[in-house]
Amino acid sequence: ERFGCSHIDASLVERLEKVAGKPVHHLIRRGIFFSHRDLHTLLNAVETGKKFYLYTGRGPSSDSMHLGHLVPFIVTKWLQEAFDVPLVIQLTDDEKTLWKDLTVEQSMRMARENAKDIIAIGFDPEKTFIFSNLDFMGQCPQFYQNIIRIQKCVTFNQVKGIFGFGDSDVIGKIGFPAAQAAPAFSTTFPFIFGNDKLPVLIPCAIDQDPYFRMTRDVSPRLGFPKPALIHSSFFPALQGARTKMSASDTNSAVFLTDTEKQIKTKINKHAFSGGRPTLEEHRELGGNTDVDVSFQLLRFFLEDDAELERIRVQYTKGELLSGEMKKIAIETLQPIVAEHQRRRKDVTEEVLNQFLAPRKLNYEFTVAGPDTGNDGDGKKKGKNKKAAKQK
Repeated sequence: ERFGCSHIDASLVERLEKVAGKPVHHLIRRGIFFSHRDLHTLLNAVETGKKFYLYTGRGPSSDSMHLGHLVPFIVTKWLQEAFDVPLVIQLTDDEKTLWKDLTVEQSMRMARENAKDIIAIGFDPEKTFIFSNLDFMGQCPQFYQNIIRIQKCVTFNQVKGIFGFGDSDVIGKIGFPAAQAAPAFSTTFPFIFGNDKLPVLIPCAIDQDPYFRMTRDVSPRLGFPKPALIHSSFFPALQGARTKMSASDTNSAVFLTDTEKQIKTKINKHAFSGGRPTLEEHRELGGNTDVDVSFQLLRFFLEDDAELERIRVQYTKGELLSGEMKKIAIETLQPIVAEHQRRRKDVTEEVLNQFLAPRKLNYEFTVAGPDTGNDGDGKKKGKNKKAAKQK
C-alpha cells in the first residue's frame, strides 16, 4: 500500500470471475497473487467491450527453470485463455549479462533454453510472441526507439532511488530498466499492434514492481495508458517459507529437469518442516503450516481446495506427521515435473523459432479509447474474425 498497490480482495476476485466468465485460477483464489495496480480500471475497459494484451517475462540466469519460475506463467496462461488476448514474453538476457558473471553468448543460449520451458507450459502459438532482448533489438527498431523515449523521461537520480544503483555499477545497469518497461507500450510491437496504444496487464512477482512503478510514471508523458499489474508472492525456497528459491542454489529449489528421485531427496532432506521436535509434542500441539515448506508447495500446486484444507486441518491437529506431509508434496510435484519434461521434449527448434519470430498474432479487438475504425493489427474491424472463421 505504501507504494500504491492494492490488495486483491474477495470482491475483486468475484469481479474477475464475472468478467472472465470462469472460476479464477487457484493461485489467485488462494491469495498467492495478492496485490494489483489498476486491475479495476482494466476490467472496466473489458466490460465496455475493450480488450488488452498481456506482458510478462523471465530473466534467464540458468539453463533450467525451477518450479517457482512457473508461477507467473501459469496465471498468465489462465488469463490468456480466459480473455482470449495476445501475449508478449520478454527474456532479459541483456539484464543477466549485466548483473551476472555471464557472457552475451551464454545469456542468449540460456534464453533459448528457458523459452523451451515457457513454451512447454502450453501457450497458444498463434497468440504468443516470445523475444530475447539481445535478439529483438536488432529485429525491431521501434523497440529501441521506445527505450530511448523512456530513458529521456527518467533521470539518474530517479533510477538510483528506485533501484539503488551506486557509483561502481556498470552503466548498462542504469539504462536497463527502460528495456523492461518498453514492452508495456504496444507500439514496441508494430507487427502485432500497429500504432495503436493499447492497455496491458502484467502478471509478475512482487519484486518486479519497481520497474513498473517507473513505467507507470512515464506512460502518461508518452501518451500511453498506465500498465495494470497483478503481483505474486515469492515461491518459498526449500530451506524456509520466508525465503526465495534461487536458480543458482540447486538445493534451494525443485528444478524442471529434476528426476523423481531428486525431487524426493530434495524435499525429504531440505524442505523445512513445521512439525514439532518430538512425536509427542506434534500429536499434542500440531504442526505449523505457515512455515512448513511442503504445505506451502501444496498451496501452489495442489489444485483441489477441499483436499488442501483437509491436509491443513489434519496437520495442525497433529493427526498428520511431517514425513507424511512431505510424502504428499513429493507425490504432487513428481507428476507435474514429469509432465512438463514430456511436453518440453516436443518443443523442437522449429517450434521454438515459430514463437520467437516477429509476426502478426491471431486476435481481434477494438482499441481502448477513441474508435479508430481499426483492430489491433491495423485492419478494418471484422477482417480478423472472418479470417479466423475461414481457418
